Amino acid sequence: MGVEQLIKDCQQNSLKAQEQLYRLFAPKLFAVCLKYSRNYEDAQDNLQDGFLLLFKKIGQFQFKGSFEGWAKRVMVNNVLQKYRSQGVFELVSENMPDEAEVEVESDSVSMDFLLSLIQELPDRYRMVFNLYVTDGYSHKEIADMLNITIGTSKSNLSRARAILKEKIEAQEGNSKNTYSK
Repeated sequence: MGVEQLIKDCQQNSLKAQEQLYRLFAPKLFAVCLKYSRNYEDAQDNLQDGFLLLFKKIGQFQFKGSFEGWAKRVMVNNVLQKYRSQGVFELVSENMPDEAEVEVESDSVSMDFLLSLIQELPDRYRMVFNLYVTDGYSHKEIADMLNITIGTSKSNLSRARAILKEKIEAQEGNSKNTYSK
C-alpha cells in the first residue's frame, strides 16, 4: 500500500493505516521532536502527542506538497505550542550581545557532542537556534511562530551561539590539554 492510500485510509480513521503510517514516519518525526525537546523522554512524549494531533488533523492534508513536510510542521508546531503554554518564550531582555560565530575544529568536536550541546540549551534558545540554523526559518517567521518579537528571536539566537561557542571552546581546550599530557 502506498503512502497516499495510507493517508486516505487514515482520513477514514483506519487504525491499521494509522499504525502503518506511524511505523513509516515515526523515526524521522522522532528526530524532529528530539531536536526541539529538552531530552529523550520529552521527545518521546512529544512524538506521541504529535501523532495524536497529526491523526486528528490529517483530514486537512490536501495532497499538495510532501506529507513528510506537512507532518514535520505538525510536530514542530505541537512542541512549540507545549513550550508556549509553559511560558518558555516570555521576554527577558532584548539586549543583544555581539554576534558569536561558532567555529568548530572537526577533529576535536563530534557531531554527537554538538547535538548534545544544542539539546542542553535553555528551551527558548534551543528552539530559536533549531528553527533558524537547522530549519532555515527567518526571524520574522520564528517571531510569528513563537509569538515573540523579531528582536527577541535575534537575541535568543545570539545567546544560543554564544553558549555553544563557550562550551565548544571549553571542550577544545580540554582536548588539547589531554593531547599535550
